[in-house]
Amino acid sequence: MSSKIKICGLSRMEDIAAVNRLMPEYIGFVFAPSKRRIDIKTAVRLKESLDSVIEAVGVFVNESIEEISEIYGNGIIDIVQLHGDEDDSYVSRLKDKCGCRVIKSVPVGISLPPSQKLPASSDYLLFDTLSIQRGGVGKPFDWNVLKEYCGKPYFLAGGLSAQNVSHAMRLLNPYCVDVSSGVETDGVKDPLKIEKFVNTVRGK
Repeated sequence: MSSKIKICGLSRMEDIAAVNRLMPEYIGFVFAPSKRRIDIKTAVRLKESLDSVIEAVGVFVNESIEEISEIYGNGIIDIVQLHGDEDDSYVSRLKDKCGCRVIKSVPVGISLPPSQKLPASSDYLLFDTLSIQRGGVGKPFDWNVLKEYCGKPYFLAGGLSAQNVSHAMRLLNPYCVDVSSGVETDGVKDPLKIEKFVNTVRGK
C-alpha cells in the first residue's frame, strides 16, 4: 500500500483546483510565520472550495490553544499540525478542549531523538529537517535514521519531490509523504509538479 499524500502550503484558488482534481488525502494551510502563511479569511475561502473528502491540516507554531480551537471549531481545518515548542501537556489540553487530531513535528538532524523524548500525546508525528525556520527549507535529512523507527504513524517531510519520493517510500514506508516546495515553481504551487508527485506516489 502506498503512502498517503499531503500537499502543504496552499494559498490560492488555483492550488485548490489542482488538489481537487488529484485528490491527495491531506492539504496544509500555514498559519505560522512563513512565506506561505495565509490569514483566516483566505483559509475560509479556500476550505469552502476544497473537496470535502480532502482533509485540511492547519500548521501552527507556538499558537494559543484558544486560537487553534476557534479555527478548528469553525470548520476551517480538520487536523492540527504543531511545529513549535508545544509539549505533551499542551497537546493533551488542546485535544481535551476541541477533540482535534494532532500531528506533532519532530526536527531531525543527524539522529532521531530517543524514543522517550518523542511526543506521546499526538496522534501522528511529522519528521522534518532540523532548521531555524522550523521546517519548510526544502532539504531532506538522512532518512536512514528512521529505518529502525517503529512508533506511531508518521508524516515524512523535508525536501521531498517527484524525483526522490519513490526512494523514500521504499526505504521507510511512511504513513504519509508531505511536500511543499518540491511542487512549486518560483515559490508558487505548480499543478504539473503536484500531478507528477501524486502520480509517482501512487505508482502511475
